[in-house]
Amino acid sequence: MVGAGKAAAEMARAVEQQWPDALSGLVVTRYGHSCACQRIKVVEAGHPLPDLAGFEAAQRIRDLVSGLRADDLVLCLWSGGGSSLLALPAPGLTLADKRGINQQLLRSGASIAEINCVRKHLSAIKGGRLALLAQPAQVVSLIVSDVPGDDLAVIASGPTVADSSTREQALEILERYDLNVPAPVIAWLNSEAAETPKAGDPGLARVQNILIAAPHASLQAAAAYARAQGIAPLILGDAIEGEARECAKVHAGIAISCATHGEPAAAPCVLISGGETTVTVRGRGRGGRNAEFLLSLALALRGQPQIWAIACDTDGIDGTQDNAGARLAPDTLERAAAWGIDVLASLDDNDAYRVFELLEDLIVTGPTRTNVNDFRAILIERGSLAGSPDYLKLGARADAQQSGAH
Repeated sequence: MVGAGKAAAEMARAVEQQWPDALSGLVVTRYGHSCACQRIKVVEAGHPLPDLAGFEAAQRIRDLVSGLRADDLVLCLWSGGGSSLLALPAPGLTLADKRGINQQLLRSGASIAEINCVRKHLSAIKGGRLALLAQPAQVVSLIVSDVPGDDLAVIASGPTVADSSTREQALEILERYDLNVPAPVIAWLNSEAAETPKAGDPGLARVQNILIAAPHASLQAAAAYARAQGIAPLILGDAIEGEARECAKVHAGIAISCATHGEPAAAPCVLISGGETTVTVRGRGRGGRNAEFLLSLALALRGQPQIWAIACDTDGIDGTQDNAGARLAPDTLERAAAWGIDVLASLDDNDAYRVFELLEDLIVTGPTRTNVNDFRAILIERGSLAGSPDYLKLGARADAQQSGAH
């Protein structure tokens, strides 16, 4: 058994508990996301930037799946974060090359599909290449999705999945975002050896890729919970992408329409969405895409009295910070002003984390050891109750109770 991702250790433990026969292998997860396994080695490594621990773990996984026979079984466990954690550069490239490209892409505003297109074509193990190394063994991959649309070739950069993207597309992405690219990277991408295996490749004939968990299921679970509380849920989608601050404006417009016109849902209701927004980093502050989404949402809502919100990454880590996300209340802007915070300037500096930290509205869960992408919920209460001092006190008490419970 091999695997990589923020959920890899917990997945490995679950397999150990259910697997009755001989079992050995290695999985790599993010620092702080490990758990105790009896038969499977768990390695922690760097995310979102690859490091030496991830490089060495990828080498060991490559060695484990090489030289197998047709009656061997390779069970793979893939989840979000695997792209950074499974760092094995293509021939002629270095870990520093990959790390530099990754760092630039993460700050560029590129989508996860674009980032992983580049990662796959600079790797010796991603984009279906691990499956080629394992042949003629049977390969079964269990996959937890953290990407919009649940594209198996994008999750952890699809180490056992046929890749429809091309090296030409990878070059175009690097050019479009105007990255500083080392000459060996360009030379590699211009060679035919950089191309990944495609659908129909005979080396993938004995591979099964099975999706076992996905973001939409988490949204459905949240909707069921809302209904049980007498609140009408409206799922906006599990594949929302784009700049976090721009997505927030769209969400705000829908929420205001619900509050003022009862459309597309009448209060009390909750707007639920998933997906993965991006942030083009231009400032020097502490961000996180969910915190940035909420700060932009606060500005767009302008203190609407009956609207509350939460935005978190389901893995418990908002970008590279120590929080899962944050929460927004009707008085967020008012409280920020009392602290002397210029919210617009903070947004321009990509400094949403510090705003919510001062307001004591960060949500800190620690690693959840799973990852089904971002989760956002915007609650619209009835206007007759919202905005009254008693209601704001009730909301504050509810926040305090939730903090204690989680």
